Amino acid sequence: MDSAAISSQPHAGSQKDHEMEKEDIFGCSFTNDILKMMFVSGETAEPSPETTTLIEEITRQQVIEILTRSTALATRRGVRSISTDDLIFLIRHDKAKVSRLRTFLSWKDVRKNVKDSDDKGGGDAADFAAADDAAGVVAGPADVAPKPKNKRAKVGLAWDVNSFYSVQVPEREDEEDEEEEEQNYATLQRLAAADERTRHMTREEYVFWSECRQASFTYRKSKRFREWAGFGIVTESKPNDDIVDILGFLTFEIVQTLTEEALKVKEREDNEKHRRGGAEAGENMKKRKRETGLFDPPEEGRTPIEPRHVREAYRKLQATPQKAKAMLLHNGRVPCRFPLALI
Repeated sequence: MDSAAISSQPHAGSQKDHEMEKEDIFGCSFTNDILKMMFVSGETAEPSPETTTLIEEITRQQVIEILTRSTALATRRGVRSISTDDLIFLIRHDKAKVSRLRTFLSWKDVRKNVKDSDDKGGGDAADFAAADDAAGVVAGPADVAPKPKNKRAKVGLAWDVNSFYSVQVPEREDEEDEEEEEQNYATLQRLAAADERTRHMTREEYVFWSECRQASFTYRKSKRFREWAGFGIVTESKPNDDIVDILGFLTFEIVQTLTEEALKVKEREDNEKHRRGGAEAGENMKKRKRETGLFDPPEEGRTPIEPRHVREAYRKLQATPQKAKAMLLHNGRVPCRFPLALI
């Protein structure tokens, strides 16, 4: 792991100056949050302000596209305000992401129910204990009502087959559908990569890593996020907390996907440079890898991803699959323009 990434906090002066310049364009900036998200996604070096600006522009473009399409779906339903189903419907083809989002919403509902039950049950429990003390009787196990368990509820979707029927089959705790299996596989892959990165971290490095994992576009910044996303301009509906939380979840996914794909592009570029570096450079590199002497020159530090890597990653993510092109063929011609693909 690059030690410069830990020592350089995402509050550098150059980043602040560049953030002030972007306020004229966006009204507000999320440069610090993007730096933390990129670090969690695998970028250990410090990216340039141009790279973070480009990622923020792409993310904002994606959010505006999501809001535009969600508003169109709500209009087709005859309502003005968008719902959570409108947002999830746009990413329905990415089953792993939909499953992660449903898990996020279900645990959010559990936390809300626990908080509400604690707020309501605090006074009742005190009155119950005072009444027992006054009567001089200790309540036994049969006299105390069991506390209801806050079970994680499954978030249903309007286009699921089960929603077509009035009677639902009882769910089993050990039951997992295909989406959950895909989500678990993708989650395990990310957890394995995170475990590999944090295995040799010191305490201070891991604390910084934990702080970066909590970066968000919306947590305690909902008003700022509404201005940045263009609520009131792109869509006239006033979003509720669930809409803002879903958009915050999707923005983190967008930054993470862009960073991971840009790192792959950079890795391929570095491998190609090493391959074409010449026989002499290749021999020197092999010797340096085989044995490191006391007076050997230090190895080159890891360079961060650059805007060209992000643009190439975005181009690859926007590329239309061959299967989709074949389905869109009409009279032997492909449509001249494809809609913007959601990352």
